[in-house]
Amino acid sequence: MRRFAFTSQDYLRDPAPTLARLRAAGPVVEVRFPIIGRTWITTDSGMASRVLKDSETFTMRRNGSLAGLRWWMPGWIRALAISMLSMDEPDHARLRGIVDEAFRRRAILDMEPRILAIADGLAAELFADGSPADLVERYARRLPLAVICELLGLPRANRPRFIAWANSLTRLTGTLSLLRMIAGIRPMKGYLEWRLQVTRHTGGEGLIADLVRVEKEGGRISGQEMVAMIFLLLGAGSETTTHLISGSVHELLRTPRLRDWLEEDWSRAPLAVEEFLRFISPVQFSKPRFVGRDIELGGIRLRKGDRIMAMLAAANFDPDANSHPERLDLARRPNRHLSFGTGIHFCLGHQLARIEARCALEALFKRWPRLELAVPPDTIRWRPRPGLRAIERLPVTVSAR
Repeated sequence: MRRFAFTSQDYLRDPAPTLARLRAAGPVVEVRFPIIGRTWITTDSGMASRVLKDSETFTMRRNGSLAGLRWWMPGWIRALAISMLSMDEPDHARLRGIVDEAFRRRAILDMEPRILAIADGLAAELFADGSPADLVERYARRLPLAVICELLGLPRANRPRFIAWANSLTRLTGTLSLLRMIAGIRPMKGYLEWRLQVTRHTGGEGLIADLVRVEKEGGRISGQEMVAMIFLLLGAGSETTTHLISGSVHELLRTPRLRDWLEEDWSRAPLAVEEFLRFISPVQFSKPRFVGRDIELGGIRLRKGDRIMAMLAAANFDPDANSHPERLDLARRPNRHLSFGTGIHFCLGHQLARIEARCALEALFKRWPRLELAVPPDTIRWRPRPGLRAIERLPVTVSAR
C-alpha cells in the first residue's frame, strides 16, 4: 500500500508531480485515505470512467452499508446520506427523476441574467469592510450560496447561518474535525426539517415547495429523503462552486496574460471555465464505492467488499486525455475533464456551476479591473481537506497604479 500526501500544501499547490507518480504506479493503486482508511483509487481517465460508469460492479452500498460512512457515525448522519448521490438503482433513478423535474421547471439556463446581477451586487460590496478583502468569504462563497438559497426558496435572512454551516463542512481534515462537523450539522438538519413543515402548511416557492408537492402527490419520496435531498443540494450547490470561483480568480491574478486574454473577449469565458474545472479540480475524488465482485482491474486483483474511488483530479491530468495537462490553457480544445463525474451520478448541477463561474469572473473583473493579490502568491494556503482542493483565504486589493 502506497502513501500519498493528498492534503499537503505541496500537493494542493501543484498536484501535477504527485499525479504523475501515481500514474507511474499503475492504473489502480491502493492507498490509505483519511477517515475512509484503505481504499483503491484510479489514476487515469479511462479507469476513472470505467469505475464511474459500471454502477453494477462498483456500488455505493453493500448490505445496507454506505461505502463512505464508518460504523461509529451516529444514525442521524446516516439519515442525511440517503440522497441520490449515495444511492444505487432503482432508488437513485427515483430520487434523481424528482429533482430533475424540479430543476427543469426552474429553467437553469434562463437564470443567467439573475445570477450575473447577484454577482455584480456582491462584487460591488467586496471591499465594504475594508481592503484587503478575503475573496473566498466575501465573494466566492456568497454567490453560489445566494443562488442555491433562491432556487430552494430559503429566506435571505438565514444565509449567514448557512455560511457558518458551509465553513464547518469545509474544515474537515480528519477524525477530530469530522466529529466537530457532525455536531455542527445537527442544527442544520433540524432547521431543514422545520422549513419543510412550514412549507407543507403555508406553501411557498422554489425547489423545497416542488418537493413538498411531489410528496403530497403520492409517496415517491419520504420525509427523510427530502431532508437529505435539500442538505445535498445546499452543500453540493454551493461548496464546490465556491472553490472553483476562488481557484479561477487565483490563477488569473497570478497570470496576467491569461487575465488579459479573457478580458479582451468575455465570450471566451465558457471555454476558460471548462479549463478551470479541469485544472483546479475542486472535487478531487468521487464518493467511495464497494467492489461488488472479485474482479481484475488494471492488472490488479480486487476482492468483493473492497473500497474504490475514482480520482477525478488524476483523470483530469491524464496526458492521454489532455495533452500537456500541467499547463493551464484557457483555449484548450477539446477538454476531456471528469470534474462533474460520469455515469448515473453525473453532477445534476453542472449547468448551474458553469453559469455561476462565468458570471462570477465577468462581474468581478468588470467591477474591479485593477484587482490584484494582496499577498505574495507563494503564501496562499489550501485547506487540508481530504478530497477537496480549496483555497483557505484569498486576500485581494485594488492596485493604486
